[in-house]
Amino acid sequence: MKVSDPIVCAWQETLRQRENAPAIRDEQGTILRSFQQIEDRAEEFFSELTGFELGAIIAIQIGNHPDWPSIALACLRRRLVIVPLDLSMNIHDRAEALEVCRAAGLIESSAAPHQTASHGLPAISTVSRQTVRWEDHPPSLLKITSGTTAAPRAIRFRSQQLMADCIQICDTMGIVDQDLNFGVIPISHSYGFSNLLTPLLVRGVGIALSSDRLPRAIIRNLDRSGATVFPGMPVFYQAFAEMTDIPPLPKLRLCISAGVPLSAKVAEQFREKFRLSVHSFYGSSECGGICYDRDANTFEEGLVGEPMNGVQLDKIDADANTGRIRVRSAAVGDGYFPEADANKLGNGMFIPDDLLTVSSTGWKIVGRVSDLINVAGKKVNPAEVEAELLAVPGVRQAIVFGRRSSVRHQEVAACVVATSELSENDLLKACRRRLSGWQVPKRIFMLEQLPVNERGKISRRDLEARFAEGT
Repeated sequence: MKVSDPIVCAWQETLRQRENAPAIRDEQGTILRSFQQIEDRAEEFFSELTGFELGAIIAIQIGNHPDWPSIALACLRRRLVIVPLDLSMNIHDRAEALEVCRAAGLIESSAAPHQTASHGLPAISTVSRQTVRWEDHPPSLLKITSGTTAAPRAIRFRSQQLMADCIQICDTMGIVDQDLNFGVIPISHSYGFSNLLTPLLVRGVGIALSSDRLPRAIIRNLDRSGATVFPGMPVFYQAFAEMTDIPPLPKLRLCISAGVPLSAKVAEQFREKFRLSVHSFYGSSECGGICYDRDANTFEEGLVGEPMNGVQLDKIDADANTGRIRVRSAAVGDGYFPEADANKLGNGMFIPDDLLTVSSTGWKIVGRVSDLINVAGKKVNPAEVEAELLAVPGVRQAIVFGRRSSVRHQEVAACVVATSELSENDLLKACRRRLSGWQVPKRIFMLEQLPVNERGKISRRDLEARFAEGT
């Protein structure tokens, strides 16, 4: 069969060079797949996908299963469109995602409820008889995203764009085929897909798949697996920095943090304890990698470094110190699906909702357009209030959000994780000394830990609902 898909072509070269080498291991280093075994399984899945029409959309919900690369290859060869779904998705959310994407098929794990997804063999089922007649630039992948609203929508990608993102990541971060990625972040997420799956297919970078997300287990398995690269999230580095009795990690050479900005305090504590720097990585589902802190020697809140190789950033308002940016690169998706938004995404351009500023040390994320809190007509940037809270000795984490106010439209509130000696009143006094009156939180909720989702992100919208006015 003639193959023109660029990822499949790159895979053929990877297979030629690394045929019998280990490709996928478990978290303790046991070999699960060689590169040839990935190819053998891909041929099996290729046969099982015979019943789907060209361009049909296939959703994949199998967690970090060792068959992920084989299924992806089979779909690309069949010219089917892949839709990765989180394993944690409930039935209602999955049904909504399948409908939005007009999925024709679903591949899910057959694992029993008490097992992890990797225990079961992926099973293929027909979801609907829907067909999509792709015109220009038929996609290879649809990424599900909620954007700034709760409603799901998808982003269209061709293999050329996915491959461009992979190359930009590997070349910018210095990841090579002798490295071993530790795969605890979900492959179904944009971060995991681009840092774990495509580097294996395109560059031959092996993966040690982790089924245990507890921080103590991750540290132990990083050592056991012999992983050299850890694509992680701030929630993990926070936990690692607070641990005692840590194992040596002689092979780990590169630590990456993405999802949300890494706290400068946590980055400094981690380096002091492990003698390893954490490199902040800023990206988006719509365009892949945007910035990367190559040196990781400067501890500044929100710092994400310089643009990735092959990425161009422009300020939308050239005269403003802080504002939105325009991202241009070969990795930017073709647009949203089923409804486009050409002013935001398309033709190699994407405009994130983040607010950034640039200095001599690089680009910094200072908030999001949707995060700005409207207090009686005055705009409060949560990042400014968070910086003051984090400067208080004893404060470990802080997240600031707006909640409805019958008097001032919105009011500022915060959730804080701190030592037991600190009280809400202590923090409010500290804020009043440094902030304008309309920036000072009306309430500060003291928590044992901040609620995060599987991506390691904190939703200000969820906090607003949880801590509504009158709480």
